[in-house]
Amino acid sequence: MTRTLSRAERLGTIERLLYNAPDGLSAVEIAQRTGVGRRTVYRDLDLLSEGGVPIWQGEGRFGIIRDRYLTTVRLNFHEAVALFIAARLLTRYADEHDPHIVSALTKLATALPEPLSLHIARTAAYVQSRPLDNRSLAVLEGITSAWARQRKVRLWYRSPRTGQVRPRDFAPYFVEPSGVGAGCYVIGLDDQSGELRTFKLERLERVEILDERYDIPADFDPIQHLAPSWGIMAGPEVHRVTLRFSPEAAPLVRERSWHRSQQVTPQADGGCLFTVEVSQPREMVPWIRSWGAEVEVLEPPELRQTLMEEARRLAERYISAGPTGHSGAPHSGHS
Repeated sequence: MTRTLSRAERLGTIERLLYNAPDGLSAVEIAQRTGVGRRTVYRDLDLLSEGGVPIWQGEGRFGIIRDRYLTTVRLNFHEAVALFIAARLLTRYADEHDPHIVSALTKLATALPEPLSLHIARTAAYVQSRPLDNRSLAVLEGITSAWARQRKVRLWYRSPRTGQVRPRDFAPYFVEPSGVGAGCYVIGLDDQSGELRTFKLERLERVEILDERYDIPADFDPIQHLAPSWGIMAGPEVHRVTLRFSPEAAPLVRERSWHRSQQVTPQADGGCLFTVEVSQPREMVPWIRSWGAEVEVLEPPELRQTLMEEARRLAERYISAGPTGHSGAPHSGHS
């Protein structure tokens, strides 16, 4: 009985070792890490393969074909509910048909009890109904595959300002979604500038995985890197942003945490002052805009000027269009 358990544990260890080694391991390396001989390693690899683990072999090394590998996850009810909520959030980000999302949600639905499974299945059906963008899918697959294997990529980035597309070599460190409908971003080291850069995946025309390896620095922490950002854009400097919210909006502002640096100060009129320190204040513009006339930017001056200019243009547009939404005198409809 002990021998059987020992082999089962060893098979599990080898499976984990291979999965976490994108370039594979030699039989000698596996033997050293498991404390058995090479012949035993070969027998164990055969057993894993017969058991359905997709193993590749080449140039004396063994690895797992990740695209065909199925992991086993056991969940209690509350963990399942957490994944259900995550799946609903995922739906709000998925404005395109991603077959990987559909497949993952379909499998999750079969493992959950009712009524969760029904809603997960509906979520999968909704994502599947979205239009399929093969280019975006290929970009995401290329970036994540290179990230997992720690291989540099050559990406063709389209500038939103000029529309020009230029190639650049890049080492992916992290992939991060940002806001509903805002898209997905990759953070990493840009060879051209030698600095950390952030690229929006939707602006990548294509991605090519290179042979060159890279190491993610041990001190790179994506949580700390993104901490000063309002959304996704980080930087070495932080700027103080102060907003004044009306009494009507203040309860909504106070009921949740919008940023780790926020400070909310009640005012005598029932409103509040909302203060944060962020790296790119302009990234807050869509959020500030969503509050309409219930908020006023007090600082920094540049951000206040931006919103004032937007308000002026908006007012001019509505005034020139008139109450009917058309410029000029309204048409009576009679000749």
